[in-house]
Amino acid sequence: MDTCIDADAAPVIAVPAIGFRPAAVLFDMDGLMIESERSLLECWRQAAAELRLALDDDLWLSMIGLSDKVCRQMLHDRLQADQAEALGARLGELYGQRVEAGLPLRPGTRRILDWIDGVGLPRAVVTSTHRWRTEQKLDRCGLQRYFETVVTGDEVRESKPAPDIYLLAAERLRVEPARCVVLEDSVPGVRAALAAGMTPIQVPDLVVPDAAVRALGHRIVASLDEARALIEPALG
Repeated sequence: MDTCIDADAAPVIAVPAIGFRPAAVLFDMDGLMIESERSLLECWRQAAAELRLALDDDLWLSMIGLSDKVCRQMLHDRLQADQAEALGARLGELYGQRVEAGLPLRPGTRRILDWIDGVGLPRAVVTSTHRWRTEQKLDRCGLQRYFETVVTGDEVRESKPAPDIYLLAAERLRVEPARCVVLEDSVPGVRAALAAGMTPIQVPDLVVPDAAVRALGHRIVASLDEARALIEPALG
């Protein structure tokens, strides 16, 4: 699996702008707005080393965008039950310390949020993360004020890549799913948005989209600033 995408690199192929006036913009959180995936990867490596577990990065990278429930099952499928529980507990401790201290924002996060706030588009956070952790992150990063609603993975029966979580966000904002633009970094999130009948723009973080992902036909850009450039013409 390829990793470490260059967030400053320009797309190789020109990406078309959004062809409709969006009624809302829905934001994923981890890896899109908040620089959390690298912190989690570092915590994963530390926890595995402390517990003397031979785990490579690809296992963790395969969990990006999935719900806590699914990730726990993936650990139990790979490890003995006591090892999986110990790893999850230690990972939670290490990562919780970083979240409490405040994680950095991804490049362009505040710029696009200030712009969308200025043009008056409704917006929501839509994340597979649990509610308590989501609120902690948004609070520590000073992002809560930008969003009318926050939808989390523990509020739906099936989280990403199922469409439920995005459909619930559209319902709460009282907008049609087909008029929602979704900003995502992960493949499960993109699949969820497509399944909900929405228009995703992917801003990859650690995992580079492969040919199968690109075949989905959605827009892929290198930064949130480029994502804004695809939305802005539709508001003219």
